Amino acid sequence: MNRSVRYPMVAAAVLVLLFTAGCSKLKARDQLNKGVQAYKAAKYDTAIEHFKNAVALDEKLSVARLYLATAYAQQCVPQVDTPDNLQMCNQAIDEFKKQLDVDPNSINSMKGIASLYFNMKKLDESKDYHRRVIQLDPNDPEEYYSVAVIDWTEAYKTRMDARNKLGLKPEDPVKDQKVCNQIKQDNQEKVDEAINYLNKSLEIRKDYDDAMAYLNLLYREKADIECGNPDARRADLATADDWVTKTMATKKAKAEKQAGPGGIVLEQPKQ
Repeated sequence: MNRSVRYPMVAAAVLVLLFTAGCSKLKARDQLNKGVQAYKAAKYDTAIEHFKNAVALDEKLSVARLYLATAYAQQCVPQVDTPDNLQMCNQAIDEFKKQLDVDPNSINSMKGIASLYFNMKKLDESKDYHRRVIQLDPNDPEEYYSVAVIDWTEAYKTRMDARNKLGLKPEDPVKDQKVCNQIKQDNQEKVDEAINYLNKSLEIRKDYDDAMAYLNLLYREKADIECGNPDARRADLATADDWVTKTMATKKAKAEKQAGPGGIVLEQPKQ
């Protein structure tokens, strides 16, 4: 074929490809916008279909995949183990992980996965993703708090299972030394880490009252593994009570700060 004929044909083919790609991206944006509108209206099934279409039209449209994962996550009911619900949760996780394949440092994807795993009662997996966020953003107080909550959840279950077998009242110490030592062996590392992480979260956010509330709970866990040391147990319980007082004082100070004259709550200015 004559070069003078072939080159225009190649150029025309390239233009067609560029035009097609451009159209696909425009269609993807249109699907994304429709999905966002459906999402805001809590029409999650409709939103999911639009987001899926957007991703199919433009795989590089990361915001569409994040919205798709989030729309799935909205329909993942916490602590419900039915097959349909678990499928929805896993679909959300899969989409977040696909985003991590493209962007390994996507903090929003990691946080989304951590939250989903927590809701599915997969606590070790949840903790792992929270730790990954901390590595990327060591100044996020909520991530330290989240790890501490998981530590407390696991430690509390271990302790209460043992106490229930002994038929103890809430205020009774575990006097059976063998049982107490076993609880201590299972829980000491979790309790120490949780207290450390909550203190880190408070270093970053001084008025983090949720972290203060969990320090109260953690010191009560610590009290129950002070095996054979009643003085240490009393000291831990006193520290727990102190954190209750600090929590209430902080919550009160926040409420007063938000309130205007006459106790009327002031609206925050819109950005």
